Amino acid sequence: MDRDRRLALIAAAAVAVAAIATYFFTPSSTIVPIPEPTAIRNNNTGTSAGIEVIADNLEVPWAVDVAGDGRVFFTERAGRIGIVEGGKVLEPVFIKVEQNEEAGLMGLALHPDFTNNHLLYVYHTYSNGTGVYNKVVALTERDNKIVGSKAVIEGIPAADRNDGGRIKFGPDGKLYVATGDARQPDLAQDTASLAGKVLRLNDDGTVPGDNPFPGSPVYSYGHRNIQGLAWHPQTGELYASEHGESGNDEINLIKAGRNYGWPAEECNAERFEKPVYCFNPVIAPAGMTFAASDALGYRGDILLSALKAKQLRHVDLETGNTVNVLTGFGRIRDVVEAPDGSLYVLTSNRDGRAIPGQDDDKILRLLPTGDGNP
Repeated sequence: MDRDRRLALIAAAAVAVAAIATYFFTPSSTIVPIPEPTAIRNNNTGTSAGIEVIADNLEVPWAVDVAGDGRVFFTERAGRIGIVEGGKVLEPVFIKVEQNEEAGLMGLALHPDFTNNHLLYVYHTYSNGTGVYNKVVALTERDNKIVGSKAVIEGIPAADRNDGGRIKFGPDGKLYVATGDARQPDLAQDTASLAGKVLRLNDDGTVPGDNPFPGSPVYSYGHRNIQGLAWHPQTGELYASEHGESGNDEINLIKAGRNYGWPAEECNAERFEKPVYCFNPVIAPAGMTFAASDALGYRGDILLSALKAKQLRHVDLETGNTVNVLTGFGRIRDVVEAPDGSLYVLTSNRDGRAIPGQDDDKILRLLPTGDGNP
């Protein structure tokens, strides 16, 4: 009996310690889950959001973008570019990539003038016979097929992890490319290397004349593994989400020519740029977007996807408060806001770090409920 009592006391103490640790070390958040498929979250517009599954049975969808004509373009890491048109998932376009663990086909961005020039850009891993690298390619689309391609930038260091991969066009019309340190941390501090950087390019791959390092695509440096890029709809400021080494995940305000400290510093920076938000323990932040619309009640705030935390998180930069607004779908890889204010969200449960659920992976659309339209 004494032995049983001791074991019970030990178990109770362990639960208490775990509860205290969770209280002090879990990022501030309120769980407001959004269950499939109907009413979920009240917001300041007086509406609530619903979920529509627009594609499923995918294989590690990595990035998504929405064209002005309503078509949804997305990548799958094994080398497929998918298109959803009129509610139907079309036959994918295949491109050759070097797929190894986290490397492969990653970022995708539609040109700001896609309606007229039909240019879409992808970031992927490739082998040239001497080594493995990442590059950005501009593809020309016609009638849902790829009819032309041109390399925009090549020779970005690659590895089986820490490849970065997020690409976006900014409000200045320039292409921003987030690269990882390719498991070579010192490269992040080397401004002559393309690893561990945010790169800024013209749409044809040339270097803008107003970049901070003359003749160089490097815009900021000292990054470990950026997974999300987004611009504030009012200020035009660029923010990035970044994986820490063990915890210390960051949201950073990206400024031209600045050093973000990796590998010397994470989170509590003293000598380098200090993050605007730090997450401990690890949440593995991925794609992010600012809500320009108030269709779902988030105007001016960040919607941040998280892999390890398995959530879509609302981040209010003014108050520092965060709220989990989507749970129950597993790992979340990317989120974008469509022109109509709805959100498109990618799950990532077939990436080798989770147990896939039924019909994984998916593209979800979050929209106000009522008549079914935002």
